[in-house]
Amino acid sequence: MTEPGTGVDPAAVHVPVMAEAVAAHLAPALGRPGAVYVDGTLGMAGHASLVLDRNPGAVLVGIDRDADALELAGRRLARFGGRVHLVRARFDELDRVLAGVGVERIDAMLLDLGLSSLQADRVDRGFAYRVDAPLDMRMDTRGSVTAADVLNGYAPDELVRVLRDYGEERQARRIVRAIVAEREREPFTTSARLVRTITGALPAAVRARQGGHPARRVFQALRIEVNGELDALSGVLPVMLDRMDVHARAAVLAYHSLEDRIVKRAFAAAAEDAAPPGLPVVPEHLRARFALVTRGAARPAAEEIARNPRAASARLRVLERIRPVDGGRC
Repeated sequence: MTEPGTGVDPAAVHVPVMAEAVAAHLAPALGRPGAVYVDGTLGMAGHASLVLDRNPGAVLVGIDRDADALELAGRRLARFGGRVHLVRARFDELDRVLAGVGVERIDAMLLDLGLSSLQADRVDRGFAYRVDAPLDMRMDTRGSVTAADVLNGYAPDELVRVLRDYGEERQARRIVRAIVAEREREPFTTSARLVRTITGALPAAVRARQGGHPARRVFQALRIEVNGELDALSGVLPVMLDRMDVHARAAVLAYHSLEDRIVKRAFAAAAEDAAPPGLPVVPEHLRARFALVTRGAARPAAEEIARNPRAASARLRVLERIRPVDGGRC
């Protein structure tokens, strides 16, 4: 597949974020023959191809909800032959995916959250606020709800909730008033009209104080709502932890505070002892089953950000299972 009108294969120019750091952190868990690496957000397989190259005994279960991404990834990963199993699914369907490929325990897993480069760069998908496109924003085109459906169909209070909760937009109520007035005149269908509505709703002083594009937070909020991104993340984390074998590692790349907060809390809770505070000795069965590999979130180096500006907001957290659930193989 090539990008329409360019003749360029997106996978050939795709630059995965913090790829060297991800590969290095996952490598200790992938040394044995047949070790299972799950990429829950396969995209164009930039991380997956590097991990498979670095760990020749590992096998990949690659998951993505986007059919275009899976097609590109399949071509890029064809050289690995039978080491690769690709599944079209949302990553919070992890239990079903693993059952389908006959895998019980995993040795490493990556979640590279947010919008993929392929989705961001495809004008017809409607994710970008800098170009005019249909207001779609579905990562999986089988989904029934589009961004236009949200804008035109949600009650005002629900729209305010979406913009505040998922876009952290302080001007949510002001923007929603403008959206409601516009949609009563004519339903929203394209991104350019939405951008004009958002920009017009915000006084110049507010736009200057916010910094960045005035539509950025609204588009983020709509995308998260359409795709159920935070619900999917909250749903997959406990399943991922439960499926990890002893010495397995999980890595998550987040790009905004909403995602990172969910990951940080889940990892911190998993790495805590279950004993009440003040016990002089923690019994084995109450000791933490996981340990934090990264203290805080690792960030990309300045050199990487200069090469790939999309890496600027990335935060990488890595966790390792250090004890089984029941004293044996977990």
